[in-house]
Amino acid sequence: MALTGDALPRVAALLAVCAHPDDESFGLGGVLGSFAEQGTRVRVLCFTHGEASTLGASPRPLGELRAEELEAAAQVLGVSACKLHGYRDGHLAEVELEELAGPVDEEAAGADLLLAFDEGGITGHPDHVRATQVATAVGARRGLPVLGWALPQRVTTRLNAELGCVFVGRAPEELDFTVEVDRARQREAIACHASQSADNPVLWRRLELLGASEHLRWLTPPPSHKAT
Repeated sequence: MALTGDALPRVAALLAVCAHPDDESFGLGGVLGSFAEQGTRVRVLCFTHGEASTLGASPRPLGELRAEELEAAAQVLGVSACKLHGYRDGHLAEVELEELAGPVDEEAAGADLLLAFDEGGITGHPDHVRATQVATAVGARRGLPVLGWALPQRVTTRLNAELGCVFVGRAPEELDFTVEVDRARQREAIACHASQSADNPVLWRRLELLGASEHLRWLTPPPSHKAT
């Protein structure tokens, strides 16, 4: 498995651990699509239905609508299986870590790698932070490496200044991978989440600033990396 570089690690199977429907597309979409394209069996676990979102008013229950959007986006990204749980949106931090680890531990069977948001959850959202904590806990239990989707400081500095965000960025030396991704495929997946993407200037500006590149860092490196 590659430890650093400009190409994704070569693994047979990957499990992405997300807090909300759209995290797999808005955040991880470029990376997941690229893993699928290189032959990795990609699965997604999502803890909540995202029912607490203030975007996308709908006559239907929002959690029900977002579940359908997740399934559609997963197909676009080449995800082979998507498991959606019903934990309360916005309250993951209140759930015991061991309880949340159970479903991830079960889905991680057969995976060579776990993928999550960077520590701090990129945006600082407590649900994102908790999902990453769970992924790293399960990775430690199973001896699995955990890769975190990260943003470079040059991007977060611009976003925070222009749009009043609180994104957490990383210095170049903290990033292990910088890879080119298929934004067209990611944008198609994002479009599946119409309830959340129609009025989302932060999302579109982030993608504009990133260009065709995504960045990742090891949250739990492979054993060979730890030994160096």
